[in-house]
Formats: sequence, C-alpha cells, structure tokens
Amino acid sequence: MQRTYQYHGFSIEVGVETNFDQRRTVDLDAHVGYVATVTILRPGLHVAVFSPLRFGDTLGHPFSSEADAFTGGHGAGQRLVDDLYGCHEQE
Repeated sequence: MQRTYQYHGFSIEVGVETNFDQRRTVDLDAHVGYVATVTILRPGLHVAVFSPLRFGDTLGHPFSSEADAFTGGHGAGQRLVDDLYGCHEQE
C-alpha cells in the first residue's frame, strides 16, 4: 500500500512493507512488523530527490501496525525536507 503527501512543494511517497521476523518463538509464531519506505519527489522532476529510504520504529525495530508505519514514514519525510531544504514552518 502506498500514500502520497504534499509538503512544502515536495511529494512524499510513503509505502508500507510487511516485515516477517525470521526468529521463531517456542510456539513457532512469527512476529509481523511493518517498515515504511519513503521517497521524496519534486514537481517537474522525473526522478526522486534521492534513493528511497526505509524506516522502522525506534532502535531499528519494525512498526507494530500499518497505520504507525504510515505516520512514522510521513513524519520522517517531513523532517528530511525540513532538514535538507530548510523548509521549516513559521511558528
């Protein structure tokens, strides 16, 4: 699944991938997590500003839900635009 958000003239595309943890527990259940893939595009350009980045929750762990992955990816994309292009919102 993928969503696109507009932010300060950039398009932030957030995709969510399911991450199946290969470590098995005693009862052989696999832990399912979610990873956000973030691509930042600029209008008029046919390629991304830089390669897509994959984000997990804190300390490199996957997000626990698809909704959390979208929210985390969206926030990470906004921070990247702010930090790399100086697009801080006026407070």
